[in-house]
Amino acid sequence: MNPGKEFLASTPEINWETPEIIASAQALFGDDPISIARSAFLFVRDEIGHSMDIGATKVTATALEVLEEEHGFCYAKSLLLAALLRARSIPTGLCYQRLQDDAGELALHGLNAIYLEPWGWVKVDARGNKPGVNAQFDPPNESLAFLPLKQGEETLTSIFSEPPASVVTALKEAKDCQSLAKNLPQNC
Repeated sequence: MNPGKEFLASTPEINWETPEIIASAQALFGDDPISIARSAFLFVRDEIGHSMDIGATKVTATALEVLEEEHGFCYAKSLLLAALLRARSIPTGLCYQRLQDDAGELALHGLNAIYLEPWGWVKVDARGNKPGVNAQFDPPNESLAFLPLKQGEETLTSIFSEPPASVVTALKEAKDCQSLAKNLPQNC
């Protein structure tokens, strides 16, 4: 099934129609969607830090904020990847896993789905690698940062064109990264 126009749209959080996002998207290497998607994935995974991994305090809540601050939670990094790819006319959505956090509570983890011919939707996770986390861009395979292995964990099947209200609220209402980490959304 081909994706709808909503997977190319600029939204308040996936604000790809800004000059900074457009310039960054144009700088991505590749002449075909797969090469561009690989380049964007590697940029977001490797050049944009995960807020908790780098000890950041400010919460980024839009693609432009993530690009400017050079960090974000998984949710925010997925917004930037979607913005970069949508700016290059590659349909991109947002996906979520429900995983146990350090306290054993279930919380959402954000990632992306990219529509790539000939495979269709392929999930990728640009969260950022670290010991124990090794996400790769390997279509049509999905080499994600985390596998749902514990009771109650799952990879949700829905592909969203915009982040769910629970994610937007969590990002915008958190006073800092520590408070967000303690109050991660549990549902879409």
